[in-house]
Amino acid sequence: MSTDILSLPPELQQQLEEIRRGTEAIYSEQDLIKKLLEKRPLIVKLGADPTAPDIHLGHTVVLNKLRTLQNFGHHVHFLIGDYTATVGDPSGRSATRPPLTREQVLSNAKTYQEQIFKILDPNKTTIKFNSDWLGALGTDGVLRLASQSTVARMLERDDFSKRYSNNQPIAIHEFLYPLFQGYDSVAMKADIELGGTDQTFNLLMGRELQKAYNQPQQVCITLPLLVGLDGEKKMSKSLGNYIGVTDEPNEMYGKVMAISDDLMWDWYTLLSFKSLEEIAALKEKVANGMNPRDAKVELALEITARFHSQEQALAAKDEFTNRFAKGQLPTDLEELTITLPAGEEDYPLANLLKDAGMVASTSEAYRNIEGNGVSVDGVKVTDKKQRVVAGTTAVYQVGKRKFKRITLSK
Repeated sequence: MSTDILSLPPELQQQLEEIRRGTEAIYSEQDLIKKLLEKRPLIVKLGADPTAPDIHLGHTVVLNKLRTLQNFGHHVHFLIGDYTATVGDPSGRSATRPPLTREQVLSNAKTYQEQIFKILDPNKTTIKFNSDWLGALGTDGVLRLASQSTVARMLERDDFSKRYSNNQPIAIHEFLYPLFQGYDSVAMKADIELGGTDQTFNLLMGRELQKAYNQPQQVCITLPLLVGLDGEKKMSKSLGNYIGVTDEPNEMYGKVMAISDDLMWDWYTLLSFKSLEEIAALKEKVANGMNPRDAKVELALEITARFHSQEQALAAKDEFTNRFAKGQLPTDLEELTITLPAGEEDYPLANLLKDAGMVASTSEAYRNIEGNGVSVDGVKVTDKKQRVVAGTTAVYQVGKRKFKRITLSK
């Protein structure tokens, strides 16, 4: 029997509305309502394979939702996939992911824990490692687990299906990954599991396995992948369109200020801790004539203060204002347009600087980046492999005196 949200007590209505905020899907909302009506702290699971030492704002979309659930009294079980990371998550991959060594996993896991507590409440968070139960399964346990699914079911996964259709290899151990992730939910007796949309299959596997093991099924909540600084593609370190949670305050603030006005509202929904009512009021102010830049300043301050401090965020704002709003760029700033090679959607930053005559070679561009001598819209570039997306216009700086406003067109 379905439950109408308006029939819920006001405090549960508010909770459900905040949980819904920015989510892609909830499997199923009726199950979620039933669990909320139990009025007990729910076990909320998020699993992360520590495949890289640092996380960026795209990763924090899910962490923000966890913090919302903590604020409503629920308990987060943050699962470090130290066992599954040695298998390699195939989600969204067109090739088998190389497994990490045990040493790499533990080193990355330590960094993860330091970073997640910039958002999560440590008093309402339990850190778990899935090697505690997966490592103890043994051959018999793995075989029993594997018997809970079929090859046909695995091939329903989009990435497996595409690789199979394209005659690309799929290693047998990759089929085990969603089973292991699903078994994590069984071992943890999870009430809710969160993940990005690319994790939908794995999350639903947890529901299936809990049913097979005679447990109440978890609610699966998927969240969209955060669009990066370019306004087009998901945030990714490989594309250079990301903000790392360990970025310096000036860099973090400047990058937020560089996003488009349209993207700003998506970021408010997914990244801000402002209430839905506060965001709606801010949108109304902009619609009535407030400069969107002022709304962006609020977002940049909030995000920078979260990962640093309010004082550092305000200092970053002043530095940004002095450089850009007060016209401290050269008055004779050269503007030019560079056209991408046919068929390309983005271009290496080092090549762009060379084509613009700001460096003599890509090697010189790399050296300047490594020496913190290259900035884009006032933000230091740290990744020498950074790429620039078509349609982007920005002020590029090399050293102290070379400035150009460059548009990259198709």
